[in-house]
Amino acid sequence: MSNYTKTVFIVVGTRPNFIKVTRFKEVAESFPGMCVKIIHTGQHYDEKMADVFFRQFKLVPDHFLNVGAGTPVSQMAGIMIGIEKLCTELRPDLMLVVGDVNSTFAAALTANKMGIMCGHVESGLRSFDRTMPEEFNRVLTDVVCDLYFVTEQSGADHLVREGVQEEKIHFVGNTMIDTLVKFTPQINASPVLEELNLTSGKFALMTMHRPATVDSSTGLEKLFDLIATLTRKNPVVFPIHPRTRKKLEDFGLSKKFYGLHNLILTDPLDYFAFQKLTKSARFVVTDSGGIQEESTFLGIPCLTLRPNTERPVTVDFGTNTLVPFDVTKVTMLTEQILSGTYKKGKTPPLWDGLATDRIMKIISNIK
Repeated sequence: MSNYTKTVFIVVGTRPNFIKVTRFKEVAESFPGMCVKIIHTGQHYDEKMADVFFRQFKLVPDHFLNVGAGTPVSQMAGIMIGIEKLCTELRPDLMLVVGDVNSTFAAALTANKMGIMCGHVESGLRSFDRTMPEEFNRVLTDVVCDLYFVTEQSGADHLVREGVQEEKIHFVGNTMIDTLVKFTPQINASPVLEELNLTSGKFALMTMHRPATVDSSTGLEKLFDLIATLTRKNPVVFPIHPRTRKKLEDFGLSKKFYGLHNLILTDPLDYFAFQKLTKSARFVVTDSGGIQEESTFLGIPCLTLRPNTERPVTVDFGTNTLVPFDVTKVTMLTEQILSGTYKKGKTPPLWDGLATDRIMKIISNIK
């Protein structure tokens, strides 16, 4: 470490985290004396949920904590102990944490307790929904951090209301969009449309993973009704989580789902394939977070089946609409999309592929 003037740890733990940090090492090369180390906690740890992303991004973690499966408490405890050990050995000058998962808060709290400056990438986002574990992670991470890198104006506004000094808040844009821009050629080259026998603009893409929807027979029956309606007019591609597949089996619903005409169930997809599907879809139906941003940047209509979003710029500026999990209301919006009367949306400010560069410049100027 003696050859460097500043060492930065970037802690990631899940697939959405990986997507947000792909350019940091590359950009750091433009800043003499800057050493970036990627710390992978292992919160997402299997081949389809983690390794394939690192291979595609050619992003090799410098340290792997391998916390593996377990309860949130045991995972966070393992992460904190592992990061404490690394920090004691390597003494980073700064730690960056990303997003809103358990790894995010565990790493931020460790940095705080060890007196290490900590920056939060994607800070200030709020759904104000305390039924979501991610909301607590977002709020608590911001409480213990020192630097705040925000993706949209709402993030800065929330932080100011929560008492954060404005000089610590930096509106930098969205590093997830940096990855989308950087890997556009590889995304365009993905053969996934041919592999699934799809035509661009002639199908819908669905992602659903909230426990309330996929972990109960009632939620899955409701999801079946929605898919059955959507597939009357569009093929629907649904990359399905292994846990959801198991729930279908547990509740005896597998045959019912697999028998739906025009429903294409796939395993979790690699990043290039999934983004090719997103940019080629007629519309997206989701309950997830990141795809609201990606579809907004790509100009693809997105229907988010949630009462709230921590990413309101995707609704106010972008192509996203919050809609209740109601077949009639979703159908009404899909009719608007298919008839060309749905809103067009525009790209939010600073979503230009350069957010990582802005963050690294700010970090490089910290004494």
